[in-house]
Amino acid sequence: MFKLPIDKLNDFFAAVSASQSLYLPVDGNDGRASYKKWSEGVTLSKALNTVRSAKDFFFPQTENLCDFNRNGLNIEIIDNRTESEDFVVFGVRACDARSFTILDKVFLVDPVDSYYATRREHGTIVTMACTAPEENCFCNVFGIDAAAPEGDAACWMTEDALYIKANNEKGEKFTQSVKSLLTECGSEAVEAQQKETKAIMEKLPFAGISTDYFRKNTLLDIFNSDKWAKLSEACLGCGTCTFVCPTCQCYDIKDYDTGHGIKRYRTWDSCMYSDFTKMAAANSRNTQLQRFRQRFMHKLVYFPDNNNGEFGCVGCGRCLSRCPISMNIVKVVKTFGEE
Repeated sequence: MFKLPIDKLNDFFAAVSASQSLYLPVDGNDGRASYKKWSEGVTLSKALNTVRSAKDFFFPQTENLCDFNRNGLNIEIIDNRTESEDFVVFGVRACDARSFTILDKVFLVDPVDSYYATRREHGTIVTMACTAPEENCFCNVFGIDAAAPEGDAACWMTEDALYIKANNEKGEKFTQSVKSLLTECGSEAVEAQQKETKAIMEKLPFAGISTDYFRKNTLLDIFNSDKWAKLSEACLGCGTCTFVCPTCQCYDIKDYDTGHGIKRYRTWDSCMYSDFTKMAAANSRNTQLQRFRQRFMHKLVYFPDNNNGEFGCVGCGRCLSRCPISMNIVKVVKTFGEE
């Protein structure tokens, strides 16, 4: 483990950005944090989490996949990808760090999504342990330790120092790149902080939520439950929950005629939208109940059934904070857990 004096934090960021792009949480004019590229004068946010997750760096909301030029019967396909620069995403919380293992199971299995894979190859995730989890946090329900985040390298911040530990080979390379600013140290301060954070997590409102119902009951029992009607009746179908979620991976692909060629682009989509499963013949989900059920069945049933029991949620709490009608995955889990 290494230690950096807190008054050297700006020097640390400068050293990282000297060799690759560095992104970190920065407060906006509205007081909420979002990821920004570091430059001199940019200050690391003290917010617990960003409005949107670090997923954007690897699975962006909109991306140009390729271009087409047609000359008579000849079609030229232009691969215009430029995702070849190394970059660091600093300050990623434990919940968002776990989301990458979920996304990897989607985008890095055959057929591999080469756009996502390239970004994962070039990106280094440097996480930040939580010290003051909020009431909406429930990552521990899914086996995530907010005090010991995953990622390529993990950090803990105290009043006077930043502590860094490499978790893998990429993390080792990162710490070596700034080693002149670091000193080796023991883990006593980190362990004390971890103990305090875990004590807070155990007292949070959702700490005792159980997901046992979704492990003990069959897919059809859950799918056909009459509880979905009550849960979904107020849903607006706005898709806000899916756009702030670090694990949602639905997308649409469209072609756009520029007048001098075709651009094929990918954009995030949402299973909460009425046209999400619309096909030429019909729509397989015509009601908001069906669309609402699809979202939570995927997180709590379909994904774990196909991934050794791992749920498709990381307990970041964003959907709790952003849903305009206060409907979220916690209410779904609690409602089905009521026997």
